[in-house]
Amino acid sequence: MVFPVKDDHHKEKELEFDVVIVDAINDVRIVGVITLTILLLISFAGMEWESKAQILFFLVLLVSFANYFVGTFIPPAPEKQAQGFFGYHSDILISNLKPDWRGPEGNFFQMFAIFFPSTIGILSGANISGDLKDPATAIPKGTLVAIFWTTLSYLIITVTVGSCVVRDASGNVSDIITGNITEGCVGLGCNMGWNFTDCIESQSCKYGLANNLQVLGQVSGFFYLITAGVFAASLSSALGFLVSGPKIFQCLCKDNLYPYIGFFAKGYGKNNEPIRAYLLCYVIAVAFILIADLNTIAALISNFFLCSYGLINFSCFHASITNSPGWRPSFHYYSKWTALFGAVISIVLMFLFTWWAALFTFCIIFFLFGYVNYNKPKVNWGSSVQAGTYNMALSYSVSLSGVDDHVKNFRPQCLVLTGPPNQRPALVDFVGSFTKHISLMICGDIVMEQDRQAQPQDTTDWLVKWLNKRKVRSFYTPFTADSLRVGARHLLQASGLGKLKPNTLVLGFKANWRDSSPESIEDYINTIYDTFDSNYGLCILRMMDGLDISDHFDVEVNQGFEPDESVEIDNQQSPEKES
Repeated sequence: MVFPVKDDHHKEKELEFDVVIVDAINDVRIVGVITLTILLLISFAGMEWESKAQILFFLVLLVSFANYFVGTFIPPAPEKQAQGFFGYHSDILISNLKPDWRGPEGNFFQMFAIFFPSTIGILSGANISGDLKDPATAIPKGTLVAIFWTTLSYLIITVTVGSCVVRDASGNVSDIITGNITEGCVGLGCNMGWNFTDCIESQSCKYGLANNLQVLGQVSGFFYLITAGVFAASLSSALGFLVSGPKIFQCLCKDNLYPYIGFFAKGYGKNNEPIRAYLLCYVIAVAFILIADLNTIAALISNFFLCSYGLINFSCFHASITNSPGWRPSFHYYSKWTALFGAVISIVLMFLFTWWAALFTFCIIFFLFGYVNYNKPKVNWGSSVQAGTYNMALSYSVSLSGVDDHVKNFRPQCLVLTGPPNQRPALVDFVGSFTKHISLMICGDIVMEQDRQAQPQDTTDWLVKWLNKRKVRSFYTPFTADSLRVGARHLLQASGLGKLKPNTLVLGFKANWRDSSPESIEDYINTIYDTFDSNYGLCILRMMDGLDISDHFDVEVNQGFEPDESVEIDNQQSPEKES
């Protein structure tokens, strides 16, 4: 098929009604901004008004399509024949099946980029999933039905117009051939009784499938119903994205992934309408309208949408290969390889359309991803990246179990009896200094049975966050026991996984042994004996001021780890001795 491309000799637009506001270019900007403002007001009115407007646009589209289809069967008058419309002929269809690109930008990928935005409504249902009663059922059914009817309508229009209209026509009624004289006649119009040779050879034809942008209106029964259909299709698509885009952006803003976007997260009304995001989308749309060149705008939009589709397809593929529990596609014919193919072909098409725009888009994507990866925002989506990390860790841990130990690969994998890690930061930092990026570190917290009920439920999560904030690469493992020895013995036996198992026990020096009960001292010494019996290494850290800083916090003291009271007593007695 041949599609018209705006060339230099098409830049002067014909004024159909002889009405000009400023000039041809600025008129597009003025009308576009006014129309967009009306759509913005409809968006402000809420989803109910948006749905009613979409129904109205759909009815106009149906009438326009029926008007076009009926027009293809109406015998053309001489005026329409002069413009290249001759009704259904197999010769015309066969001729139009061959490519014949026009203009300096005439190639398949440029045409694909221009017409691609007509198919970008596939995500409209998913974008407003929060406003649907049953999105799990409505989105797949609505999307598949929409794809089917849209594809069918596009194919019908393409085949019918390609069967009725020749590529080049002059529009001059006097070019009709009288008699059977066709000598020197060029083009398919010669077989239809018309001689368009002069305009074909001089490349000045203003009508025909390759030259006239309003060919559908000329073929239809009533020209202005096609114009109404074009407006309805454009306004329906614009209104759909003007409503759905800000809602997605509002969700992004609520997560505070990037700085300065939280302002747009605020919603208004009972439906939490993103008014601020609507205004931002309006400003961006106005910026594109001011370009006032449909071919340029279409290429840019196609680039961004292809990037979006590529990321969506790759996300589906990645969720499949990582066996993410939350990814359970119910579509019977879904295949992860189809998703991968969609991702690859989207990226390839981006570079084939406009390579510089594709590079610019990828720079933006990599920057945004790098920022999120570096900043690590406090959000949890249950993403496929987490599932992939789990699979890799599990796979490597299992494969490591089959590797024999060797002295060259010895690493001090430490079980550190810290109690709550934030109460003994010196012990945590000491062990973390030589296990960081090298070996395993587990902070063991033996909780006495009588203290278990008094601990808050989120203690574990809070202490893990404390370790992460302190940039200590360590696991935190609480264990409930009746005594220090019992808890330590169980941790020595059960901590770790496969080869990722501690081989060294680290604990603090018992500085208050003079004031401790005999049972406490025996418990501490037997813990050391149990360590050697388990073939563990032993490391005892002693500091002049002690390790426990729980006195500085209003916290419950873990009875399994007594505070270093003797250090305070010694400090109080030392001035008396000096005196």
